[in-house]
Amino acid sequence: MKKSRGRTGRKRRRKHLQRFTYGVNCSHELEYIKLKKWLKVRGFGDSSLRPAQFWGTGRGLMTTKALQAGELVISLPEKCLVTTSTVLNSCLGEYITKWKPPVSPLIALCTFLIAEKHAGEKSLWKPYLDVLPKTYTCPVCLEQDVVQLLPEPLRKQAQEQRTMVHELYLSSKAFFSSLQSLFAENTATVFNYAALEWAWCTINTRTIYMKHSQRECFSLEPDVYALAPYLDLLNHSPNVQVKAAFNEQSRSYEIQTNSQCRKHEEVFICYGPHDNQRLLLEYGFVAIDNPHSSVYVSSDTLLKYSPPLDKQKNAKLSILKDHDLLENLTFGWDGPSWRLLTALKVLSLGEDEFTCWKRTLLGDVISARNEQQALNITTKICHFLIEETQHVLLQISQMKRDKGNLKEQLTLVEALRLEDLKILEKSAEILCDLNVTAV
Repeated sequence: MKKSRGRTGRKRRRKHLQRFTYGVNCSHELEYIKLKKWLKVRGFGDSSLRPAQFWGTGRGLMTTKALQAGELVISLPEKCLVTTSTVLNSCLGEYITKWKPPVSPLIALCTFLIAEKHAGEKSLWKPYLDVLPKTYTCPVCLEQDVVQLLPEPLRKQAQEQRTMVHELYLSSKAFFSSLQSLFAENTATVFNYAALEWAWCTINTRTIYMKHSQRECFSLEPDVYALAPYLDLLNHSPNVQVKAAFNEQSRSYEIQTNSQCRKHEEVFICYGPHDNQRLLLEYGFVAIDNPHSSVYVSSDTLLKYSPPLDKQKNAKLSILKDHDLLENLTFGWDGPSWRLLTALKVLSLGEDEFTCWKRTLLGDVISARNEQQALNITTKICHFLIEETQHVLLQISQMKRDKGNLKEQLTLVEALRLEDLKILEKSAEILCDLNVTAV
């Protein structure tokens, strides 16, 4: 007779599941007590949200009461937000307004964060700064050995992000030097590359979108950033919907949930319908079972598996390029994308079918042979990517043993690759069914 079928067994199973959905309340920790007191002074009243540690997502906010769809989750007063207005009202304001050419809103906020962090106990924003992450896992922060394990096009985007942040630092050094009279230490020490990288990651991963009017003291780049203490502890889930905006009447940034949430569960917001490569690039994490995720097929892989000895290959590639069908070719949870299949159908056109390429782009079936060849190539590409992903996962396992200091970064890339593998294996099943149907 099976055990644990009665009430006691059900309770035990329920408790086991709750360990994974309910968080460990952290609101008693000193840094959060200080943060809540600091926010209260700035007009943020009591909230049903409490900081907590969750299995799977790490630090987040849990609700102390059940939330219904349409309910206001949080309302953060304008005084709590860090915007370019905050920067201009600080001691940095007069230096920014005088500097030519004008600095960007992004650099103004980065400068403010670095200066306030350097001020330590003297900073009015210390309670907030104390709960910000000390390190980040955006691609710009990853070791080069780890970046090489990323799939394309993310690997290329990671290199571009690194270059962009480095150029931002170099182009801002003269402005940083102009602030010397504000600091006892050399500004080159205060505003070093590591400090800028940290500030840039803080803004890139944690700001909310909040449009501000254009000001002459800033460059023409959009002024759309706002750091939102406490609110920025909310984690992303692709499976929820929220309304988020600045309320002009209450002068507060408000979030309203469009989904229910049970008492003591984590409250999520949605950053948008992003795939895991975009989430890792912009925010430094991946979402498990992300419905928006895709595995990308590079143009090199496409060419590697396209029919050999095709005299019309260059003409076909020119057609694909003109119609933007050499990029964003993907496998998803529902199999190969229309773009990928269409590109392969064009490449699979026989010599006598080439004049039908326009019909192919419109989705017409040209011939059974063309359809089958495109499916065969798609299947080969899918299996190639499965093998490649499995090989990278083995590399990651080995590196986790050999390079313990990179474990956090490697675990992140491993999570991305494992999600890719699930998508590719699902696509392989779908392709197998399609091939059987075609036969």
